[in-house]
Amino acid sequence: MSDIIHLLPDSVANQIAAGEVIQRPASVIKELVENSVDAGSSHIDVVVEDAGKTSIQVVDDGKGMSETDARLAFERHATSKIREATDLFALRTMGFRGEALASIAAVAQVELRTRGKDNDLGTCVSIAGSEVLKQEPISCPVGSNFLVNNLFFNVPARRKFLKSNQTELNNILQEFERIALVHEDISFSLTHNGSLVLSLPKTSRRERIAGLFGKKMNEQLLSVEVETSLVHLSGFVGKPETSRKKGAHQYFFVNGRYMRHPYFHKAVMEAFEQLIPAGEQISYFLYFDVEPSNIDVNIHPTKTEIKFENELAIWQIIVAAVKEALGRFNAVPTIDFDTEGAFEMPVFGNSTEAMRVEAPKVEVNPHFNPFKTETKRPSKQDTSHWESMYNFENFESSKKPNQVEIDTFESETLYAETEHLLDTSTLHYQYKGKYIMTASKSGLMIIDQCRAHVRILYDQYRVQMENGTGVAQRLLFPEILQLPPSESIVLEHLMDDMHSLGYDLSVLGGGSFSINAIPSGTDGMNQVEVVRGIVCASIEKGCNIEEDVRHYIAFSLAKSAAIAHGQVLTNEEMERLVNDLFTCSNPNHTPDGKVIVAVLEQKDMDLLFG
Repeated sequence: MSDIIHLLPDSVANQIAAGEVIQRPASVIKELVENSVDAGSSHIDVVVEDAGKTSIQVVDDGKGMSETDARLAFERHATSKIREATDLFALRTMGFRGEALASIAAVAQVELRTRGKDNDLGTCVSIAGSEVLKQEPISCPVGSNFLVNNLFFNVPARRKFLKSNQTELNNILQEFERIALVHEDISFSLTHNGSLVLSLPKTSRRERIAGLFGKKMNEQLLSVEVETSLVHLSGFVGKPETSRKKGAHQYFFVNGRYMRHPYFHKAVMEAFEQLIPAGEQISYFLYFDVEPSNIDVNIHPTKTEIKFENELAIWQIIVAAVKEALGRFNAVPTIDFDTEGAFEMPVFGNSTEAMRVEAPKVEVNPHFNPFKTETKRPSKQDTSHWESMYNFENFESSKKPNQVEIDTFESETLYAETEHLLDTSTLHYQYKGKYIMTASKSGLMIIDQCRAHVRILYDQYRVQMENGTGVAQRLLFPEILQLPPSESIVLEHLMDDMHSLGYDLSVLGGGSFSINAIPSGTDGMNQVEVVRGIVCASIEKGCNIEEDVRHYIAFSLAKSAAIAHGQVLTNEEMERLVNDLFTCSNPNHTPDGKVIVAVLEQKDMDLLFG
């Protein structure tokens, strides 16, 4: 029997590894920027073209590499971080497995220019598809300059599944934010297609958060700080009144590394129980500092999932620390005396002149006599013939002969029409402010009023978007919306479709937008939250096709504008809702597939009464 098992070539093995580590342009930026952080950089520049599909460049001023290290860095499992297995449990660096550069070089064209502090000349290494094209000495500044061109050029299937530029750029910004949030001692910049998207100087942790998510975020945060033998927990949580259904900024970091941890997320939400409405989320930025031997970061290819040794104890610490922060906020209200425009209290001096108080003066007109008048009183009139004063006879005779008959006819006709309408109209019954119950040919029809209105509004908004007939209602005072860069990119992409609905948005720069007009019929709603919810829905669904974008805009706006459960409706309002529902394209289900109408069959009701 011939042998059938053989070793894979390095190029194929690297491409397989790249399938786990390098999933999109954002993955490349994450790995390269983390390497720059490990190199002790104080400034990192990221430049991308076409959301990273064409080129990605990461430039840092770190310690750089020697000629030998520059070549070995692209070999699989080549690393300076670990030498034996026990080193895996004492890691304080971002990367350690030595897979990132080998994986990137396997699916892209890479050029590295680097020079160490102790070297006079730098090194330039060019690799494409794991094949070394050249290596030569060059003149370059201290640090590293990675240029990645044509990502997935040799894996067409993977490149075909990349999303739109807007979606990929949003993913890049999310990875960029995760690194910038935990390294406030490093200045960052991000440039896309020649335009500067982000510029973050060295600053404090709180100011870095405000620099990424807007100055208003600074006013919404409460400090969290606790030191225990298990963990040092620090960071910030949002005030209860800042909760929102979507778009909350939620970040966990452990030893300088971003992580996802659903169990710890539940701990934070446990602390906010009964302080925020059910189903809403709160923003938080929590930083864990633990002994590396008590965690395992090597359980996921992207190292975003981390296993803790004492999760239950840390869960309790999180709940207690967040509750303590909320208690300080609620129990000790503060007055900011440094606020501009604060009232001024009068200052009295010790001198007699300063203490003198003048009594108020009352001016009196000595010539005024309330009993003296120049107007003569009217003489007493004869009221014996008072009937003639009202002239009833003239009033009856002035009326036209046929006016009484006309009035009587109109009154009788109106009464007849009303009586006919009451006899033939369908009377509806509203049950607990949630369901509309009405008779049908087959039995009792039960309609969910909120879902019915969502379906009606959704169909109306879709027609308006397709025809561009959305009616705009101008706002007297425009509302300002502040978004982080990752969400600003998405909103700019959605502006045309939102304009067809009736929105008028202006870009103010720096992540700020002005809402100048809203769709007619949506007044009274929190438009800032509506627009933010549309953006978040677009990000969550990853919609990159125009049809998907329009669907989520119309659906999000319909859910926001629909009548709520518990709203009392008159019979006329219920009648209109039912009639409008059955003119829709699909009256039985909402756009997300939930049931709107249910029918209790007549035969089933008869069985109930035997």
